[in-house]
Amino acid sequence: MSGRLAFVESPVQLLNVLEWAHAQSPAAGAPTAPGGRGPDGPRPGVGPAPAPSVVPTTGGGEAAADLTLVVLSPTDPMSRGQLRRMAQLARDEGFTVRWQEARDGRGSLARTLRDLAPLLRAAERVIVGDPFSRYVQLLLTLFAPKQLTVVDDGTATMEYAAQLARGERLVRWHRRGSGRGPRELVLAPVSAAARRKLAPTRRRAVEIFTSLPVEPPPGTTVTANTFAWTRARFGPPRLTRGSDLVGTSLVETGVIDADRYTRAVADLAATHGATRYFAHRRESAEKLHRIAVETGLEIVRPDLPLELIARRGPIGRTVVSFPSTVVHTLPLALAGTGVKVAVCEIAPEWLKANASPRAQGFLAGVAGTAAFEVDRLTARATPTAERFEFG
Repeated sequence: MSGRLAFVESPVQLLNVLEWAHAQSPAAGAPTAPGGRGPDGPRPGVGPAPAPSVVPTTGGGEAAADLTLVVLSPTDPMSRGQLRRMAQLARDEGFTVRWQEARDGRGSLARTLRDLAPLLRAAERVIVGDPFSRYVQLLLTLFAPKQLTVVDDGTATMEYAAQLARGERLVRWHRRGSGRGPRELVLAPVSAAARRKLAPTRRRAVEIFTSLPVEPPPGTTVTANTFAWTRARFGPPRLTRGSDLVGTSLVETGVIDADRYTRAVADLAATHGATRYFAHRRESAEKLHRIAVETGLEIVRPDLPLELIARRGPIGRTVVSFPSTVVHTLPLALAGTGVKVAVCEIAPEWLKANASPRAQGFLAGVAGTAAFEVDRLTARATPTAERFEFG
């Protein structure tokens, strides 16, 4: 069988590659964890949770033997830590995982291209998690695969599919300005070539493997990610009496005002009786410290993607999130557990003055297309705080 090669740059991408591989397996969906129960849940505080023990199920099988996962390692410590834990899960499942220090200084790009060239030339199918990644775009420009699969990396999949359908250049939704600065002009040829290599042709099939509501661009195939691997390997979780909040990096990406965000978190916690705040891996230590001091919430830094953390538990009976991928993925990962997911819409006044003009519409679309069983919370401004009502 022809070789398959996956490039991942985040823990969620790696999780979704495992889900894709599981969906290809003839035994997909068969629970194999002992007693149907995963390991204990995360410990309180900011420390890491215990390492999960997973029974290998695809090791030696066709799905694992034919797929190599290449981790293009990022530089931030939280992402690297989660990726190392996810890489071990993949190895436990029997997959070959190659850790590539792709960003460790001068010469790393040339070294990475040299190291990966033989694998790329031999691969019939390439799986990527972030079509907007400059690294991935460069790799695909040099070595165009015959078959391409794009798995979810947050809500970027929705924007990729929309831009592909409209024939637009690939630009992240939260990027401000014209996107024509000096760096963008230098990389413009790469981006233009990658746009062509990320689109279907008569010689190249493109699949989008997603848990998000995506309309198939012309010539593409959309396959549903139901999180069958996650449900088969972990849980069901123990439920706590209270609620949990899920953090977002919208402040760090320059979309939301920090003061508005902190106030919204405080009011959501008070409204829903939340005691824990699951931080996004890109949230800054300074912002998290402020949230802890001003709200009294316990800050939890997950060491794995939230879908796995929630599935193995413990988790609150209600999980409240701002618009993000988890309002689509958690209902799938937690199906049948009794956990209710709610999404808090982003009020226009929360946005920073220099936020991308597309930000409000995109975030509203993420919240508005959440699964029908997800509750929607609408912010109503008051003189001193935000008040949240069911929409």
